[in-house]
Amino acid sequence: MTLLEQITADMTSAMKSQDKFTLSVLRMLKSALQMEKISKMHDLNDDEVIAVVKRQVKQRKDSITEYEKFNKTEEVENLNKEIEVMSKYLPAELSEEELSKMIDEAVNEVKPESVKDMGKVMKYVTEKAGNRADMGTVSKMVKERLS
Repeated sequence: MTLLEQITADMTSAMKSQDKFTLSVLRMLKSALQMEKISKMHDLNDDEVIAVVKRQVKQRKDSITEYEKFNKTEEVENLNKEIEVMSKYLPAELSEEELSKMIDEAVNEVKPESVKDMGKVMKYVTEKAGNRADMGTVSKMVKERLS
């Protein structure tokens, strides 16, 4: 069963169980996936679906930081619940230790001379980690390692 089929099946079960919150989140996600499908002009594979889900989760995390500035706790709670629902469709992320090992490999392989070579190291880590790492975290770790 593909990830898209799983999301559709979960939508159906949320309808049957009358879980309105989960249903609305999955509908938003399905809408974003449909928009991506239209823009790419082909059916999405699992990697593309994961990329869209990650983008949706990132948007909500960005919104949380904005809402926290204005003490809107109810909105923050709702966004955290939405992230929780969407996270079920993401692969398990790599731990910081695993990322650190991967960055060490990249540094040994690429042999960067300065922070200017950060792009080369990031490219290597991105190829190895795929969708299993938050690239913002990776970027910070690589920057620390190279400075």
